[in-house]
Amino acid sequence: MKLDAMEHPLAKNQTPRIVLQITLSLIVLATIPLCYPLLGYPLFLLKNSSNNSSDHSPSSHDSREGLIRELQREKRCDIFAGEWVPNPEAPYYTNTTCWAIHEHQNCMKYGRPDTDFMKWRWKPDGCDIPIFNPAQFLQIVRGKSLAFVGDSVARNQMQSLICLLSRVEYPVDVSYTPDERFKRWKYTTYNFTLAIYWTPHLVKAKEADSNGPTHTGLFNLYLDEFDEEWTTQMEDFDYIVISAGHWFFRPMVFYEDNQVVGCRYCLKDNVTDLPMSYGYRKAFRTAFKAINSLENFKGITFLRTFAPSHFENGLWNEGGNCVRTKPFRSNETALEGIDFELYMTQLEEFKNAEKQGNKRGLKFRLLDTTLATLLRPDGHPSRYGHLKNENVTLYNDCVHWCLPGPIDTWSDFLLDMLKMEGIRSYNDEKPHSKDKKNDV
Repeated sequence: MKLDAMEHPLAKNQTPRIVLQITLSLIVLATIPLCYPLLGYPLFLLKNSSNNSSDHSPSSHDSREGLIRELQREKRCDIFAGEWVPNPEAPYYTNTTCWAIHEHQNCMKYGRPDTDFMKWRWKPDGCDIPIFNPAQFLQIVRGKSLAFVGDSVARNQMQSLICLLSRVEYPVDVSYTPDERFKRWKYTTYNFTLAIYWTPHLVKAKEADSNGPTHTGLFNLYLDEFDEEWTTQMEDFDYIVISAGHWFFRPMVFYEDNQVVGCRYCLKDNVTDLPMSYGYRKAFRTAFKAINSLENFKGITFLRTFAPSHFENGLWNEGGNCVRTKPFRSNETALEGIDFELYMTQLEEFKNAEKQGNKRGLKFRLLDTTLATLLRPDGHPSRYGHLKNENVTLYNDCVHWCLPGPIDTWSDFLLDMLKMEGIRSYNDEKPHSKDKKNDV
């Protein structure tokens, strides 16, 4: 069913003005110190790193703290560290104006009684970040393409972006397959392509048992093998947003060089139970290796960091739920336990991949959503992802995010980062312009 887009003041007949505004903004911003972090490692990690790491050896602690401090020196303001503040103007779309919302994240349709969870914005410490401007985003990505690579939270993020952009234009479905896991959309006015590639483990994986030891499936992960469903499709994209996380909480058997090397929760005789971070680290290492090995890829890879779930009073499959109606303040909670371990594992593998990519001139950027989402226990569907009396087997959902909702802010981050890429390009070109002038 086709719905009319919401009217937006920048949607019609303002392309020249937008281009001029963006150009002037880039010139002005290029003359002042950048406040965007090259790699946003939040300061809160410094006070938590010694307490939360599962590896308490001095060498591990020192190397991790050294990594964080090194990256802190590279920036003036961290847009990813801050607080949620009220925003009475939100939301900027609704479930009746955007058709892209997945049923299980359509919280208002299914009777969520409160609305305050939609009325917050992210305020970084020491600087500010503008609310997402859909017309500006589409101008920046004109003629380009962006792929989301990951699981259903990656799809959740893509659908949030489609809804935010719907105030200017709806995309056309140009998918090359009827498979819903691999959708492709095109914004024809802007020649911008948006795609999702379903790969919950990032590497080659097979479901070995649909039930498994915990009744959530058992998966064989081939940790050193590319998942060619997505890796063979990436060369033509300008931007890749890669993420993964929650599927690694399920039972897995780990393979390397086609040999079983261990497992997680598999309960198999004579198979060593390894930490969850073992498979998680190897999967990201292989995924980044796949990107760095693409001969014709010249784009930018964004790692969207782990978004913690918010189950309370039980695990996800043991009655846990998320019923809070307000965000946390940053001093009211902390990233800890396995969430902290997975986050640090991502950062370490990201940094290593970036060093390898730099040798080929490839760019890696950190889209660090972890702290902002950690503070939003109120943003999940809980039981409002289906009709109350519907005959379905669904757990309370404290993993995905209501739309509209907190993850709309992930697009604020992404747009800010794309604008900073423009500033970097402008600054990189300035010396060449000077040289040419001197040669005349």
